[in-house]
This record gives sequence, structure tokens and C-alpha cells, in this order.
Amino acid sequence: MSETGASPLPSTPPARSPLFRAEQFVWLTARVLEQRLFAYHFLHGTPDAVEAALDAYRNEDGGYGYGLEPDLRGPVSQPLHTAHALRVLDAVGRCGGQRVERVCRYLTSVSTTDGALPAVRPSQRGYPTAPFVPVVDDPASELLATGPVVGLLHRNEVWHAWLFRATDFCWQSVESLDKSHPYEVEAAVAFLDSVPDRSRAEAAADRLGRMVREQRLAALDPDRLDAYPVASGYAPGEHHFPHDFARSPESLARAWFTDDEMARSLDHLAAEQQDDGGWPVLPHCPNRGWYPQREWAPAPALESRPLVTIEALRTLRAYGRFVG
Repeated sequence: MSETGASPLPSTPPARSPLFRAEQFVWLTARVLEQRLFAYHFLHGTPDAVEAALDAYRNEDGGYGYGLEPDLRGPVSQPLHTAHALRVLDAVGRCGGQRVERVCRYLTSVSTTDGALPAVRPSQRGYPTAPFVPVVDDPASELLATGPVVGLLHRNEVWHAWLFRATDFCWQSVESLDKSHPYEVEAAVAFLDSVPDRSRAEAAADRLGRMVREQRLAALDPDRLDAYPVASGYAPGEHHFPHDFARSPESLARAWFTDDEMARSLDHLAAEQQDDGGWPVLPHCPNRGWYPQREWAPAPALESRPLVTIEALRTLRAYGRFVG
């Protein structure tokens, strides 16, 4: 029986199918939270079970810590951890109520003077942290940290005083972008896909899409990656593809790419499944090997792959690709 007592879990996917291989990888390597998330998305698991697993990372201040975002270790709450928690709650339809009210109070307490979020606060200092995540005394607001959080809260019709200034910050940041990099664009898309002013969002997304193509931020031909530059500060071979920007057909970013470009991108994503059933975290170029600057410790590298694997399966399913 399922945890609700309503019906048994569906039968195991056919052996050696992409979903079966991914399932075995998740059972072998994932934290309890990602096991519960996989079960929710693909095996009729319950949102209650996901919430219970997420609670292990929650702090009394309303934020989240304890390595929820694998590249930040230690117990202290951080905006990146809390954004991760909101993504989990959104994925299972539980991004609301008193839990999110507590999260918004935490966000208010850690915002900068302009009402938005830094990625990492100085309280992280002294705990293990990925070398590519800076910890500074006076961190600035970042669209990377603020955009996805604001977008999630708007999508779930959460109304809190914190959102007003944070939304203004995101609009100003998105509409003033003239040179960017892939992760910042992804954060902008997360905001634009859900902010209430749809006509303004569509106009901003149209301009952003033209910028992405002009600056060649998306690798449109996975067979010719050498033709696309890698953003400054990124690992060698760390390319981003159309599916990274448009994770579902409903995203505003889907209009940036032709059907053929999106099909090639999804083919590339499906082909990235590894022999062990999981998807890679690090860029992997044929005949060049892995780039160890992203594998800074064993646990974060292991814990990140199930996250990426679940996201890959969800993206492929959103586009109607066979994953069973």
C-alpha cells in the first residue's frame, strides 16, 4: 500500500529504460529528500513525505541550512538553502501557508538595504564552502539569489511585504541587463515566468532572448560546442543549452529557440545519462575528461547528481520525451 493507504505504488519501470536506470541511481546515491522527491514525481509518492524530509534542514529562524544546497555545508541558514527549500515546496504543491510565512520573515531579516537577497551571508564563514562560492563581509543583492525566490512566491500567489521591494529589484535588474551570463539569465527567466505583470514580462523576455542569441550564451548545436564561448569564471566546457533556459514548453524562454534547436538540445540532454543511470553535474567534453574544480569535496559531488538527475527527467517529461 502507499503511505496514504489508497493504492499501491505503480510497477517498476521496464528494466534498462532511462527511468529504471535513474531510479536505481537515486536509491543507490541520493539523500532521503531526493529519494522522496523522486518517488513523488515518478512513483506516486506523497507530498507529506517530501515535506517531512525537508524539515530536517529547517532552522528556528525560518530559513534552511545543513547542506540543503550541497555546496554550502554547516548548520546556518543561508538564502541559497532557503531558495532550494522553496523549489522543493513548489514542486510538491506546498509553497504556501505558515511554513512560507516563516520563510518570508527569514527573507526579510537577511535582505540587503535595497530589499533583495545576497546569495551567501557572512555567517557561512568557518563552515566548509565550495571554493567558487565567495563569502564576504558585506554581500550585495544578486538577481541570481532573488529572482528565482520572487518568481516562486508569485507563482504560488504568496503575498508578503517582502515581495514588494524584492520584485522592484528584480525588474530593475532584469531590464537593465546588457551583458550577462547563463546562470543570471536563468534567474531572470525564473522571475519573468511567474511575475504578475505578464505584458511587461513578455517584453522583457523578448529583449533577453535576443541578448542570449547575440551573446551566444546558449549552445545551439551540441555537436559543435567549440563554436560557443564559455562565460568568464565558468569551468572549461561549461556550456548551457536551450533546455537550461526553457525547462518547460510554457516558459517564456521557449520562444527564443526554434523547434529544431530545442529538439537538438533535448536529444543532448537525454544522451547525457551516464552508465550508472544518473546525469552529470560537471561539464564533460568528449576526450577531455572531467574538470575537478567543481568537485571540491566527495559529499557535495555525490549529493548533487540526484538533484540534476531528477531535474533532467522532469525537463524531458515536460517536453513529452520518453523517460519510462
